[in-house]
Amino acid sequence: MALSLSVSLPPICKSQDLSRETHLPKITNREDPSHKNFSEFKLSRRNLVNPTALGLIGTGLSVSKPARAEPESPAASTSSRMSYTRFLQYLEQGAVKKVDLFENGTVAIAEIFNPALEKIQRVKIQLPGLPQELVRKMKEKNVDFAAHPMQVNNWPAVLDLLGNLAFPLLLFGSLLLSSSGPNSPAGGPNLPFGLGKSKAKFQMEPNTGVTFNDVAGVDEAKQDFQEIVEFLKTPEKFAAVGARIPKGVLLVGPPGTGKTLLAKAIAGEAGVPFFSISGSEFIEMFVGVGALRVRDLFNKAKANSPCLVFIDEIDAVGRQRGTGIGGGNDEREQTLNQLLTEMDGFSGNSGVIVIAATNRPEILDSALLRPGRFDRQVTVGLPDIKGREEILKVHSNNKRLDKDVSLSVIAMRTPGFSGADLANLMNEAAILAGRRGKDKITMKEIDDSIDRIVAGMEGTKMTDGKSKTLVAYHEVGHAVCATMTPGHDPVQKVTLIPRGQARGLTWFIPGEDPTLISKQQLFARIVGGLGGRAAEEIIFGEPEITTGAAGDLQQVTQIARQMVTMFGMSEIGPWALTDPAVQSSDVVLRMLARNSMSEKLAEDIDTAVRCIVENAYEIAKNHIRNNREAIDKLVEVLLEKETLTGDEFRTVLSEFTETPIKVDKIAVRQMIEA
Repeated sequence: MALSLSVSLPPICKSQDLSRETHLPKITNREDPSHKNFSEFKLSRRNLVNPTALGLIGTGLSVSKPARAEPESPAASTSSRMSYTRFLQYLEQGAVKKVDLFENGTVAIAEIFNPALEKIQRVKIQLPGLPQELVRKMKEKNVDFAAHPMQVNNWPAVLDLLGNLAFPLLLFGSLLLSSSGPNSPAGGPNLPFGLGKSKAKFQMEPNTGVTFNDVAGVDEAKQDFQEIVEFLKTPEKFAAVGARIPKGVLLVGPPGTGKTLLAKAIAGEAGVPFFSISGSEFIEMFVGVGALRVRDLFNKAKANSPCLVFIDEIDAVGRQRGTGIGGGNDEREQTLNQLLTEMDGFSGNSGVIVIAATNRPEILDSALLRPGRFDRQVTVGLPDIKGREEILKVHSNNKRLDKDVSLSVIAMRTPGFSGADLANLMNEAAILAGRRGKDKITMKEIDDSIDRIVAGMEGTKMTDGKSKTLVAYHEVGHAVCATMTPGHDPVQKVTLIPRGQARGLTWFIPGEDPTLISKQQLFARIVGGLGGRAAEEIIFGEPEITTGAAGDLQQVTQIARQMVTMFGMSEIGPWALTDPAVQSSDVVLRMLARNSMSEKLAEDIDTAVRCIVENAYEIAKNHIRNNREAIDKLVEVLLEKETLTGDEFRTVLSEFTETPIKVDKIAVRQMIEA
């Protein structure tokens, strides 16, 4: 059954020809005032474009719908909107003929008889829900009303759901294809995005640019590695006497001593395939990836044997097992277990040499360090004075040095410098020479670079005043007390130029490498360290002492405590009074270490430390009192020049003291023995 709705044409068309009546007003201009009557009933755009619902019959417009057609949607345009209050007034007057309720009773389309126009209008009303009072009144007035369900279009929701699931489905499909593809290894699944592949850098013909000629200051380590290179080049020479190639070499030493440089030199000398990887590159957030990468690395190494595998910072993966929260089942320990199996398992790795480097050997697992995995442990320590000179020669080959530059003097001035520190020193000197517009590096640039590396950048110079005078007496006090105390290193420079947090500095140059330090030398360092505070107290009085000696007091106390607890240089006796784990740099070991020291022993240690420091302070004050005239002269010259070299300092001091080293030698020895 079809529903036919007629729309009357505007009155002006009634007096015209019937042929004009078939013309419809433009839908796009429904609000045009010339078409007011037509705007009383507007067709929705959806019904206009539906070919099964649109037809022209005679001079009227007929809209046909299927037999089971639903009432018109509220989205259809109505002649006007009406307030809810006005609607209730029409309802009381009995002018409401029909009401269709949509959207759960919140919207109503009503047919109301307008007495002014003497016709029925369709209006849209926004209802405050569906009050029971409204339903009762419509029943009383015999209003034809009906509620219609919301028309829900599920296709947009279905399309949105498919769009959201498209990327996860594609990703999951690609993972399945990659894990079950023809390239999947027999040892396990081929993880997507290369997660299971080793990240080691591979060089079939190593071109590291480094040979043993570029490595200096570590002669003992070079000798061990030269044997390995000879193993790789001529294995038959060693096989003839029953020797087998070492499976692993562990490089141990402080940072910057050249462990990685040695590995590059081995690769450059041997000329065999070379794999390099860091220990941290094995570990991932996914369980089993680290072990899979270890297997992949050693499979590639076996396929290219003989070869070298270099693992830098192996402590990232080789930490001792059993200390983690995972109870031995975490990702890092699984990776370590796989590494142990690959290095010395049933299959063996013929022709594969593993070279590892670490600066924390104390935390490595004992199973990793045993012979059969790492057959050799090579210690690469800080270079001595000869080694530093050789390293300086290597790093100065491409630099233009002045003829007055002495590498031996530079090596003497840089105790405790590693190879990386010395390379940085020469580079800083070259930068400083270029900044100053020089074509060669002089000793001035070398000295300034050493000061910058050790003490920090140069600060703003102090102006004349009380603070500058106090700093001058403080630094001269250090220099005088150190020079007058037997066993102390000679003064290299005294300066008032601030560097870092220090307002002034006194530099000492060791006569020989401080590998073994005597009790006399340690006590002399304590006296020299307290010279600044002693000068402040004697010259300006105890109320005028400043906070400038804070760093000196920390160093002095540390040396004195080490003399008592580590070196056995006190009346307590030759005991090791502290647990090595307590002094370890590892935080976990320090937390787990149990302090078994008694209260009486701790009190004795504090007493011994205090006795050493107080004796040294008395000696320092005696040096200041006995050399007051020389100190005043040195301060006068220092305030004028701001920097005194060691020779200038000793020249001025010799004018007042003929034999400064022997002045209080007997008293010092007596107080040390006390």
